[in-house]
Amino acid sequence: MTELTRALTADSFAVPPPHILDGIDATLAHTVFPSIPHTLYAELWHIAYWQRITLDWIAGIETPVPPHASAGFPDSEQIAAEPWPNLLERFLADIRQAGVHAEDIARLDCEIRCPATPYFPVRVMTVRDQLISLAGHNAYHFGRMVLLRQLLGAWPQATAGLTW
Repeated sequence: MTELTRALTADSFAVPPPHILDGIDATLAHTVFPSIPHTLYAELWHIAYWQRITLDWIAGIETPVPPHASAGFPDSEQIAAEPWPNLLERFLADIRQAGVHAEDIARLDCEIRCPATPYFPVRVMTVRDQLISLAGHNAYHFGRMVLLRQLLGAWPQATAGLTW
């Protein structure tokens, strides 16, 4: 397993994503904490949203980015349409796919087109660079999720293991 794959799917520089998500049920996922802008559900939805765009770009599908950052978080209709277990399953399936791409050494240096907002030109980057960007993005939001779990008294989770 490459370090890039580990950064996306396993225990590279932090607790692996499945471990961070372990023990979160629908009630905890939708718990609102005062002065925190997003729930655990919204944070994972956001990760899955951008992860899917990354996978589209790697597949040659020029999915545009939303014109405003708020579109990258779920609205009430999107939340109602996808129960927590389904979101969790979607995230895990897509992160496994990202890991497969990270292991495809022959394609890592292939260039892909990454559309930006209407105000910026299309970026061209390698599959490797896009996956590194995804790993960094995910790490940022998973860090927020761990902090939110701490604030909600739900970290470390019962399965213990690595908790930093």
